[in-house]
Amino acid sequence: MSFFAFVGLSLLVGLSAFVQGAVGIGFALIMAPVFGFVDASYLPVTLLILMLPLNFLVAWRERVAIDRRGTGWITFGRFFGTFLGMAVLIALSVRQLEIAVGLLTILAAVAALLAPPFTPSPPASLGVGLFTGVTETATGIGGPPLALLYQHAPGPVLRSTVAACFLVGEVISLVILMIVGRIGQDQVLAALYLIPAVLIGSALSRRVHAHINGPALRLAVLIFSIVSGAALILKG
Repeated sequence: MSFFAFVGLSLLVGLSAFVQGAVGIGFALIMAPVFGFVDASYLPVTLLILMLPLNFLVAWRERVAIDRRGTGWITFGRFFGTFLGMAVLIALSVRQLEIAVGLLTILAAVAALLAPPFTPSPPASLGVGLFTGVTETATGIGGPPLALLYQHAPGPVLRSTVAACFLVGEVISLVILMIVGRIGQDQVLAALYLIPAVLIGSALSRRVHAHINGPALRLAVLIFSIVSGAALILKG
């Protein structure tokens, strides 16, 4: 990774961490296409490692608001979805992974924009967990389905529950990726270099998360994701 690529990635990682810390989604939607442009071999491992401290900090910050029942059902589904995601990751080449990331980014963002309101239920939570396990293990993207599930919940519930589900799911995905030998030294080093940017972005979000205009920022993130996903498809 060149110096200029590192600086650019650090700025985008910090911004993405700020957005997710303030709104509840956005980090993977922004950074997965970016990593796809820079070097798709960083996906999904570097992205998953970077989200560990981010989601821990967000979940801990608003831990009293976590929907523990929903988290349990989502995690149960996520565990089984992880194995399906691993099969997808093994089956795809780097170019196919770029296209898959682009398509999933667009589909997830469009779904988040258009989905009608509904109340989280155990079957819905289980299904979302299963789908998230597949998409996040294969591409690093898993936020929009979870955000859709809690899109009408209070901000603290959405942010804390999504972060808690992410945290547990990312650990599951990384353990399985390590067991099958899909974690490389370059991926881990890239994540370690960029973790300070995650911590800075998360710290900044702590100062404004209670006051920021969540719906407008969420809309901007989703529109950006659609544009970047389309560009990544063209690149692939």
